[in-house]
Amino acid sequence: MRVAGSLLGAQTTRFEQVDPLLPPAAPPPDGHVLTAALPGGDRVAGVLSSSVFEPGSATTLWSALELWEMHPLVGATGGPGMEALLREWARLLGRRTTGADSACLLTWPSRDAEAAQPLLAHGFAPLTSLAVRPFRADIPARPTPQAGVTVRLATAADAETVLALELAELAYSSLVGAAVLRPDAERVKRATVLRHFEQRDPMWLAERDGIAVGLAHCRLIDVVTDSLTAIRLRPGRWGYVNCVSVADEARGSGVGRELMAVAHHELHRRGATGTFLYYNPPNPLASVFWARQGYRPLWTSWELRPASALR
Repeated sequence: MRVAGSLLGAQTTRFEQVDPLLPPAAPPPDGHVLTAALPGGDRVAGVLSSSVFEPGSATTLWSALELWEMHPLVGATGGPGMEALLREWARLLGRRTTGADSACLLTWPSRDAEAAQPLLAHGFAPLTSLAVRPFRADIPARPTPQAGVTVRLATAADAETVLALELAELAYSSLVGAAVLRPDAERVKRATVLRHFEQRDPMWLAERDGIAVGLAHCRLIDVVTDSLTAIRLRPGRWGYVNCVSVADEARGSGVGRELMAVAHHELHRRGATGTFLYYNPPNPLASVFWARQGYRPLWTSWELRPASALR
């Protein structure tokens, strides 16, 4: 793709202007190349990749079975470049047959408001955001425990409790985000939970009077240059907050805040200099809670289901 080099450089410059926490723009993966011309003569491009996920795989709990993903190279053209590329994408998909369990996906810097307008106009919704809690040099103080609430690391003996809390979070997220509550969700989640215990991922349980009322399932990730994660995050040791779930009866009582205060302290103590997570902007609980915990959006995944609805 002849224009890719210059577009990639211009896109990196735009990313730096939009949000200083963004990594440099990454080269797109292999796939179907789309190009479009703007009225002034500028050209933009994108690579369209397609994936079909096996039923019963973990990915199907947060994705449609058939996924069409666009990786834009719009350089410094902003909204007009995104509009031109989306028109070409709509023309291409209009000539193809897509199933009911399908989606179009495009991930873009959250602070690039100019790109939001054409995405909304073409039917996309901002279903998922990757949010970051900015890097810190110090370790957050461990809080004074809330009266009646204890937070401890989960063990393999807690697997069923962790599973129940993760399934509750999945069920709620399926109402307000990209998650999909499929018939085999319990089997898929159980296998995933057991694997995370085998990997020794830190999972904290909040208990009140000996009963588990909350979960913070986390992980430490070393982001290195040229790794897949480096497409979204700057290099460093990051704490990943994979799942936070608070039982219905305990919501609004400070359990989530207590969990995350402990998790942040422990993740930083183990070497993390920043933390990140994914949340759903349409979620009326998460969108408020995570901002109060110091997180702010870095990338937004815009999605449209089914793929045939792209206009």
